[in-house]
Amino acid sequence: MEAQRIAVDAIVALTDCDREAVIAFIRRLYLDGVKDPKRLTFKGLQALARG
Repeated sequence: MEAQRIAVDAIVALTDCDREAVIAFIRRLYLDGVKDPKRLTFKGLQALARG
């Protein structure tokens, strides 16, 4: 859970995106097996850049 919180806080701070949308995305990645906060943040930022 700590990894998720760190990633969500970082993405929201860097992009000012909707927190609930970021939480849902990060939770999906976490459940798919990504557990490292840096990796979660990187993948989240990549997805926002594409979307």
